[in-house]
Amino acid sequence: MTVATSEFETQPLLLDVSNTTLHVTPEQFDKLCLDNPDLRLELTSTGELIVMPPAFPISGEKNGDLFGRVWYWNEQTELGRVFDSSTGYDFTAIGGGKVSPDVSWIEKSRLEGVSLEQFFEIVPDFAIELRSKTDRLSMLQTKMLEYQRLGVRLGLLVNPQDKQVEIYRVGQAVEILESPMSVSCEDVLPGFVLSLTKIW
Repeated sequence: MTVATSEFETQPLLLDVSNTTLHVTPEQFDKLCLDNPDLRLELTSTGELIVMPPAFPISGEKNGDLFGRVWYWNEQTELGRVFDSSTGYDFTAIGGGKVSPDVSWIEKSRLEGVSLEQFFEIVPDFAIELRSKTDRLSMLQTKMLEYQRLGVRLGLLVNPQDKQVEIYRVGQAVEILESPMSVSCEDVLPGFVLSLTKIW
């Protein structure tokens, strides 16, 4: 996508979705988000623009279940704050992209002095990605490896289609669980075991 500077500054940057791969700068991405508030967009570390279609109800329900379980645990412990899939993270300063995990959690002390009125520029301690029917597994795996590289302490890729959970921890090999009924997250979220009984 090429946009002349004067045009970029004065006219809305509207998105024409096609089957081509679009590359934009972080600044163009920010403008796209402002000019297209109804779209869910992400930017990879290589500048590729990702347009995410709305989820089917079954995926929305599963994502709500995952978020609700993390939220309820955090409500009881008050150890941090939980964020849903509409929350943006800006990792461009550390060689990453601009992304929105389906569920993320940040330990309380790390949020002191951090603005909640712009994209987060800190890496979450915990993140979940839920694969929907429209998601390519390879793209989600690449995203999870990026989380791991940037320092997300615990990342879960929940894959209902294959009844698998891939676990990403900093400095460790990816662990794959087959049809687990729960996943322990206690090494990062004390006392929390994520139930998956409603996911399969």
